[in-house]
Amino acid sequence: MADEDYNDADMYEDEPAEPEIEEGAEEDLEKDNNEDIGADPIDAEDKEEEEARERPRKTSKYMTKYERARILGTRALQISMNAPVMVELDGETDPLEIAMKELRERKIPFTIRRYLPDGSYEDWGVDELIVEDSWKRQVGGD
Repeated sequence: MADEDYNDADMYEDEPAEPEIEEGAEEDLEKDNNEDIGADPIDAEDKEEEEARERPRKTSKYMTKYERARILGTRALQISMNAPVMVELDGETDPLEIAMKELRERKIPFTIRRYLPDGSYEDWGVDELIVEDSWKRQVGGD
């Protein structure tokens, strides 16, 4: 085959040819990309947190027995895996006993998320809820 028969375009048939950019078009592209640089960024998470704090809560201020069971079980598991204990120990070694003591003293650093039927949710700190233990003795709350 002679060099005259060889065509560079035949080698790259699968790839489309790049369009040539006119001289003024490059400046327009740069302007389009930089238009929103001057605008202040909006942080959606901060807005959601502010709205959640401002709205009155719809759910009860009492911790349910299911929330209590989950909180105690999760915290006891953490304690058994050598997590730092948030209360002074008086000889307790059972992780569940320690978790119950933390709950009584309102020291468990958990947040309970309660989902509502409309898809929204409310976040309650464990220290915000009124807890009744199995003997119906009220612990904490207003």
